[in-house]
Amino acid sequence: MLSRLIKFIHELGAIGVIGAFAADLVLIRYSPTDSLVGYAAVRQGIAAISQWLLVPSLALTLISGLLAFAATEAYKNAGWAWTKALLGISMFEGALLTVAASARHAAELSALAASGHPDPAQLAEVLRTERGGIWVLLFVAILNVVIGVWRPRFTRLSVSPD
Repeated sequence: MLSRLIKFIHELGAIGVIGAFAADLVLIRYSPTDSLVGYAAVRQGIAAISQWLLVPSLALTLISGLLAFAATEAYKNAGWAWTKALLGISMFEGALLTVAASARHAAELSALAASGHPDPAQLAEVLRTERGGIWVLLFVAILNVVIGVWRPRFTRLSVSPD
């Protein structure tokens, strides 16, 4: 019963992570370019998605995954489970340092631009970092789902004594 609850929470968190990345990409693609105020509002929305959906979903996924890992003896010897754990930890760190921080910084820069103090070079750099981070982490998130479903047998290479 508890293992099913942990698995459900893990899957719910993964849905939130991938959904947050997808929502960010849609908003980035279709944000208005003719109004600085409209653009700043969209950037605030992206920052809110990162703060209220992405980060909690990542935390939920990471914590439930680590709980499942600790509670299930078979996972401790499974290469796929170790791979998912390492990818999950790196995703959490990458999302905090790249996507969430860039979204917050871009929202601040857009608000400054809307109030008449633009810094287009700095905003362009932040947006490039954010967009690249989202695409990389979206790929890693989907890869994590594939590994969890497929559960490939990763084996250690052994060196023969000859």
